[in-house]
Amino acid sequence: MHIAQVLKQHQPAISFEFFPPKTEAASQELFQTISQLVPLKPAYVSVTYGAGGSTRTLTHDLVVKLREETNLTIVSHLTCVGSGQEEIRQILQTYQDRGIKNIMALRGDPPQTTHIDLAPHQDFHHAVELVRFIKKHFPSMGVGVAGFPEGHPDTPNRLKEIDYLKNKIDAGADYICTQLFFDNRDFYDFRERCELAHINVPIIAGIMPITSKKGMTRMSELALGARFPAKLLRAMNETALPGEAEQIGIHWATEQVLDLLDHEVQGIHFYTLNKSKASLQIYDALGIQNFDMLRK
Repeated sequence: MHIAQVLKQHQPAISFEFFPPKTEAASQELFQTISQLVPLKPAYVSVTYGAGGSTRTLTHDLVVKLREETNLTIVSHLTCVGSGQEEIRQILQTYQDRGIKNIMALRGDPPQTTHIDLAPHQDFHHAVELVRFIKKHFPSMGVGVAGFPEGHPDTPNRLKEIDYLKNKIDAGADYICTQLFFDNRDFYDFRERCELAHINVPIIAGIMPITSKKGMTRMSELALGARFPAKLLRAMNETALPGEAEQIGIHWATEQVLDLLDHEVQGIHFYTLNKSKASLQIYDALGIQNFDMLRK
């Protein structure tokens, strides 16, 4: 199903993100996670790339497998920097032939040994070019783009940041899914600035529950400087018992979700790290049988 239809039918849209496993054991664990989350009736699930696009082939394989073995609506991440038009066209054609109708269009990072300005292919420099390419050559596909409530790491000018985002919407993007954040005020401010810029597509809030102190450091690296509120830091610093940090992180994420729902968020996207425990505990804390009960 096209993502625009999915988001219209599911208000709010609850979704999960996975990354492709690199071993057979990890693959079995992921599909166990998926089997535990399917009863929650997510609006869709997405599959991401590793750093620098390092798992592109694994991503495509997982997307196809999910399409063939589940009834889930799948959104595949696709990065474009360092890729030629023909390569991207072939990937999209394969997806279309397999019945995969939705893409998360991202610039991505160049290989660590290659500066972005020296990439071997110069067909794509920014995500907006990928959005235009998809909408021109595969107009039936749904396209999502990324939003950054705390600010894009490569665009310190927040005015230009929203202008660039508006360009992607004008190019045909159907929705925005945000990077993770831990202070809902950042999301509400981002949403309001989008409204001021006449960005009228659905904006999905990205949530990643903390599961350990070490995980906080890793999140900050993955999110290129995620901002942790002092109250959350204080609670995490005071943890001593095994598993206590995880429960604090899950509680914090649950409070975020409740507040977002109270403020009529159009969707919540859980970055699962291929684990089901945090998402299931949040759903239990909401006191519902599945996310359909949240929907209008």
